[in-house]
Amino acid sequence: MARIRKADTKPELRVRKMLFAGGFRYRIHRSDLPGTPDIVFPSSRKVVFVHGCFWHRRDCPAGRKVPAANPDYWVPKFTRNKMRDAKNLAELKSLGWTTLTVWECEVSDLQTLNRRLVSFLRPLRKKSTRTPNE
Repeated sequence: MARIRKADTKPELRVRKMLFAGGFRYRIHRSDLPGTPDIVFPSSRKVVFVHGCFWHRRDCPAGRKVPAANPDYWVPKFTRNKMRDAKNLAELKSLGWTTLTVWECEVSDLQTLNRRLVSFLRPLRKKSTRTPNE
């Protein structure tokens, strides 16, 4: 488990690359915000979280897996992760930030991901008709 990365994961890098190619500029891992969002757009007060399905317990095949070794540790840990995520989203909302969560399993469908990101960030567009991956 020590080799599991907290930041700069493959799904996160793929999302960042897509955004950058589409002309969006952002900050990463702002530790002064609740939950240390993966991608931050300070001027529009928008953040994007890129969550791993396993760690953040999405309802998909990867998110339903429970390690066979020591489930008495893992089940409460996953519950705490979900509670922490909900608390961070609520805090960000109360501070006036808009959030988007991208799940690891969604990153493989690039067209759908592109549409979600562009619709979330559309107000940020500046006289450019380019979309990510064009």
